[in-house]
Amino acid sequence: MRLKKAFTLLEVLIAIALLGIMLPALYSGVEMLRQSNHHLFESLEKAKKAAKTTEILYLDILNSDGKLDIKKDEFFRLCIENTKNSIYALPAAKVCWVVSKEQHALLRVEGNGYDLPLDSEDNVEIDVVIPHVELFDVYRSKDKSKVLVLIEEKDKDPITFMVQGVSEPEQNKQTVQAQEQEEAPETSSSDLSNSEVK
Repeated sequence: MRLKKAFTLLEVLIAIALLGIMLPALYSGVEMLRQSNHHLFESLEKAKKAAKTTEILYLDILNSDGKLDIKKDEFFRLCIENTKNSIYALPAAKVCWVVSKEQHALLRVEGNGYDLPLDSEDNVEIDVVIPHVELFDVYRSKDKSKVLVLIEEKDKDPITFMVQGVSEPEQNKQTVQAQEQEEAPETSSSDLSNSEVK
């Protein structure tokens, strides 16, 4: 009669001990992978939010009538008097991007016919765009066709972009041209002929 080969009790105990050593290592590896995926998802969400913020600000400036009011007093603000880029379906909206003093948050204020600081009867929508902003700055070129925007959130890489092709309102262009003509020294025809001869 032949005896069947089987595992001895000692072999089974050794297998259980090895399994007990390997399972926690395997579990910690799976947990590390799960946390890594969670951090990656959070980073992607923050990147999407930053991209959405820059897109909204970019479209606010690009779709504006060109009348941008940049003020740098006790708190920084950029007001766009008339833009077609409305989040709240207004045909034309006044939009102000303001850094709040207390929270250092970047706010977007949208409405019609309001002035800063806001009154209690102003009908506006206020959105917190970036909760902890360290830098929000806007520069406009001398010819007023380009706008440079700098945004830096706390513990994040700065965001910088330029909007080109910003048009100046027609009445402002005419006013500027009229002022330039008034400031230019008038030259007589004799002055022109003398300068040509020389």
